[in-house]
Amino acid sequence: MSVGSSDVMAAVLAQKADAAALFDALRAGSRDGRGDGISRDTYGGGEEFAHRLIADHAKRLGLETHRDHAANLFMTLPGQDRHAARLMTGSHLDSVANGGNFDGAAGVVAGLIATRSLQSLGLRPHCDITTAAIRAEESVWFQVSYIGSRSAFGVLPPGALEARRVDTGRSLADHMRDCGAAVEEVRAGKASLDARSIKAWVELHIEQAPQLVEAGKAFAVGTGVPGNFRYPHVTIRGEYAHVGLPRRFRRDAVLAASEFAVALDELWKRRDAEGRPMAFTIGRFHTNADEHALTKVAGEMSLSLDVRAYDKAHLAELEADVMSLAGQVAERRGVEFDLGARASADVAPSNPEVVGALMRAATQLAIPTMPLASPASHDTATFAVAGVPTAMLFVRNRNGSHNPCESMEIDDFLQAVAVLTCWLAAETGAIRQ
Repeated sequence: MSVGSSDVMAAVLAQKADAAALFDALRAGSRDGRGDGISRDTYGGGEEFAHRLIADHAKRLGLETHRDHAANLFMTLPGQDRHAARLMTGSHLDSVANGGNFDGAAGVVAGLIATRSLQSLGLRPHCDITTAAIRAEESVWFQVSYIGSRSAFGVLPPGALEARRVDTGRSLADHMRDCGAAVEEVRAGKASLDARSIKAWVELHIEQAPQLVEAGKAFAVGTGVPGNFRYPHVTIRGEYAHVGLPRRFRRDAVLAASEFAVALDELWKRRDAEGRPMAFTIGRFHTNADEHALTKVAGEMSLSLDVRAYDKAHLAELEADVMSLAGQVAERRGVEFDLGARASADVAPSNPEVVGALMRAATQLAIPTMPLASPASHDTATFAVAGVPTAMLFVRNRNGSHNPCESMEIDDFLQAVAVLTCWLAAETGAIRQ
């Protein structure tokens, strides 16, 4: 026999104390003394701690656990037909330095709470249900996007293993070996995931702008993940000169960089007015510390650039705009732009059928929700590009992410987990044994 939506909600709410305890344990083991936040460094001690903690919890639930060649962790509730395409959920466990406890981890904990709820209801799914704890989603450490999920699908970009971690200076390959990964299998493009064997993927994540706070809703169903192009190491070269040099003679790298940034902001403003959502971020913006001084015109500026949008053609148009703006500023200011190495990720719209099923689950549970496009990148994009039907669930969070003040409420989280659980039960045809 099947179970009703009220049974699902009750089963999820019964896991409240366990969910809070798991988040507390993650936080307690992720403090590094650098501030009020947590640090779970990619392919480092912080991420390793979290993977061990989560794996131990999954084993206590009786789930099958294994790590693939990239050290991604998969935790499976076996289905009646082990050969059927499986359902997957999960997220990442790494964080930025001095970040928040819920970014990524909420999606992994959600999968375990949903699985435990199905178990408590006595439900046996038709197909396997796998919760994934994916490695290395936070690109800040190695300046490479989706390392863990791309490795799982065998599509890690060439040269990525030689990328250096920003704090240690050691290569991705070295850090992966430290964590037990089979680096040569990653290099060879081995895949542990096959899109044909995955029925669908849903990732729960905290929202990263307070749009649900503004809307007064606990969670939303994600309609897509933006694509991006990135230039992590842009250099603008002008000419060092005396502080008293008249303006007409200057080749000021700082003013060139500032003009470039303002021009990008004006471009963003125009796109917003046109109803074409995008975003750009300059995360690094600094002079050369070995040369700059109070009485010198700066001859060099370094910055990073991330530009993202929800349409492939729009993204290409934006990149052409960036090139044009750089050229115009270079000519006006007498400087040179060296954009450096380029990185990118594809646009990943959600699957309409998966979105519809999640919306129906929310309706059955009488939980108000809304559609919401993600402003941020997520491993869901890797699954979508590989051909897996995907969607996301976003949980209300007042203070954004990548900071110590992430403010997800457990009650909001459990409402989203109830929708995930209801969806899993329906999609697997789970029946009570």
